Amino acid sequence: MKYRCCWILLFVLNLSAIAQPYKYIDSDKVDGAEKYRRQIKQHPDQALLEIKQVIPNIVLDIRYATNNNFTGNKVYNQARAFARKPVAEALRAVQAELKTKGLGLKIFDGYRPYSVTVKFYEIAKDTTFVADPRKGSRHNRGCAIDLTLINLKTGEELQMPTGYDSFSKKAAADYFDLPYIELHNRWLLRTIMEKHGFKIYPSEWWHYDFAGWERFDLLDVPFEAL
Repeated sequence: MKYRCCWILLFVLNLSAIAQPYKYIDSDKVDGAEKYRRQIKQHPDQALLEIKQVIPNIVLDIRYATNNNFTGNKVYNQARAFARKPVAEALRAVQAELKTKGLGLKIFDGYRPYSVTVKFYEIAKDTTFVADPRKGSRHNRGCAIDLTLINLKTGEELQMPTGYDSFSKKAAADYFDLPYIELHNRWLLRTIMEKHGFKIYPSEWWHYDFAGWERFDLLDVPFEAL
């Protein structure tokens, strides 16, 4: 009888767990639009800036505003890219240095609302190429940028090891069984980004985190509210 009661209790607990939606992070730990606005009034240096306004000549290719991404569906309603103020200013310095080489940046993604990170994980069930929503993403903090290099004259992307959002081992920053031109272009991007305060994410050659990202809160503010 004792063991039977234990099994019944476990069964009830399992049913309860299935019935309740799993919360990755409590909502009070993810800042919504109203809380974000209050914070920015006190700390304007932490504002999310639209990258195109800070760097007018930068090229955007916001894949999540199209069907051309790993989900196969449009995720963002607007093809825009944002970053915290110091991140956007660092990108402006990167763009200026690249211009002297006849190169520029193409941005695939910047700030990403937390709810989108949850959606990505539910689709991919992966924490190598998709952030673990129990921790949140640097993208959710406005401190991560997905990008590549382009030739300013032609507008063409420089040859890299993989395309954007590839779930391939070739996407790793330390994968070296590649043609020289791809190794060189990846090295060039990394060298300039690191010079201006960014650090590469080991599994994705296109993903860079800004130093000090820990100082910024997780956000779940839609683009339309920015």
